[in-house]
Amino acid sequence: MTQRLRASHKIIVEAPVDQAFMFFTPAGEELWVDGWKPTYVHPRDGRTEAGMVFTTGQGDELTIWTMAEFDRKAHRSRYVRCTPASRTGIVQVRCAALDETRAEAWVSYELTALNAAGERALEDFAGVRFAAMIDDWARKIASRRESLLAADIR
Repeated sequence: MTQRLRASHKIIVEAPVDQAFMFFTPAGEELWVDGWKPTYVHPRDGRTEAGMVFTTGQGDELTIWTMAEFDRKAHRSRYVRCTPASRTGIVQVRCAALDETRAEAWVSYELTALNAAGERALEDFAGVRFAAMIDDWARKIASRRESLLAADIR
């Protein structure tokens, strides 16, 4: 079983870097992640900023998220996430412009299992599974690209 896991993967997003970066905020992900519906604790309007707190999931999958860093100019964010029933960790996103219409996005997870349930959950992030998950993000973003580019993500 895996108690601690580090994984990172890069995808290409067909959007200017300023917009691509915002696709990876809690409000931005609401537009392309099926079932992603954060409950915003602070600020209640879901405005993306350092120090924001929100929750996702329920029951044993209730996850508390805190945005530890949000640098819109540097296109970098870091979240601390805790699913108290099983695992905790850090999620980081960095975006960089490839040209005026495309950006690369690096997504990194560092997770620690808190118990046997957490060790089982970490298996979903191990090896090629993590890359496949992030590649699926790229497909979902691409399939909703036009509506994402038109959205005013906070």
